[in-house]
Amino acid sequence: MNASLRAAALAAPRPNLADTARRIAREVAAPNADAVDRDGRFPHEAVAAMRQAGLLGAAVPVALGGLGASIADIAAACYELGQGCGNAAMVFAMHQIQVACILRHGEASAWHQGFLRRLAAEQLLLASATTEAGPGGDVRSSECAVTNDSGRIALEKEGCVISYAAEADAVLITARRHPDAPPSDQVLLVAEKAQLNLQQVASWDTLGMRGTCSETHRLVADTAPEQLLPVPYAVMSAETMLPTSHITWAALWTGITTGAVARARAFLRDRARKAPPGATPPGAPRLAETLAQLQLMRANVAEAVHRYEAAMRETDALSSISFALAMNALKTGTSSMAVQVIGQAMLVAGLSGYRNNTPYSLGRHLRDAHSAALMISNDRILGNSAALLTAYRSDERLFA
Repeated sequence: MNASLRAAALAAPRPNLADTARRIAREVAAPNADAVDRDGRFPHEAVAAMRQAGLLGAAVPVALGGLGASIADIAAACYELGQGCGNAAMVFAMHQIQVACILRHGEASAWHQGFLRRLAAEQLLLASATTEAGPGGDVRSSECAVTNDSGRIALEKEGCVISYAAEADAVLITARRHPDAPPSDQVLLVAEKAQLNLQQVASWDTLGMRGTCSETHRLVADTAPEQLLPVPYAVMSAETMLPTSHITWAALWTGITTGAVARARAFLRDRARKAPPGATPPGAPRLAETLAQLQLMRANVAEAVHRYEAAMRETDALSSISFALAMNALKTGTSSMAVQVIGQAMLVAGLSGYRNNTPYSLGRHLRDAHSAALMISNDRILGNSAALLTAYRSDERLFA
């Protein structure tokens, strides 16, 4: 972001995204969440409400027509949306990750600045294509490559998973810089819907997060050269995509968990009203334990946001081992805790939480939470962290 846009962002009033997201979660996302899950369909109603409220352009600077939201604002919105519908929250998070990449790394590009203006004005929805058949889930490796022929950029990508591809207005695609480049020398291309030919090759019939519609595709793109982001993808991944992904995902997983604990608490309140005066329902101590764990999850997200905001003011910090380890730990820790805490909440609610036809049902929450460890495999992340730890000398302090 250039100096004039920074000044405008600082002078503009901060949006209250959390309140807006909370309203959408309660009034729109939650009432449709079971249907989205049952039918494996895109959360149309929630995304339409986000568009109407301007949330798809939330992170775009005010000077470009957006709301000028910070990463803290975006994380807070993910948390609120997650309480109503994990699928709607995940669509919002994945969109915001792509916006963050363009915002942070397209500041020197007139095309990308113009695209951000359009995004805010038209409330465009962005998706990503960072995987493919060969490297699988390794987003830092590509087999496909861009070619530049007669002033046009073209690429073909096989077996890439693209969430909500049918609904997206543009897709951000990773590829090798040129056909002779090594797999790790990647670029990121912004391709608009009219510039894409997508052929679905596998459906999305899953245990949870069914409404993200993350089908597998064969992708062919034909774009202008200026649509390539001018920064190597390795830089974008370390400085923006990885931390933004882990923070927004952790926030929404914490939101899903909060929603589950709220249902368990409502179950106990209902039982307490029917119990003799002074009697404590059997699950009350277990509920108190879940609240302590939930508090830790929230604190971890808040600390990660604080750390990222501080690191963005010092570029070297974004490429440090300690920062990468912290973001990795946020992702693996939160994804594991979500399943554990929701499982505890189900024990509190008993059969009423286990059944799918009660106000206290927790099956959807638990199934959605199980996706967390698989979205960029925890085993892959833990392996990367283990390798980093061999070269890391810790000087972490309790209070910075």
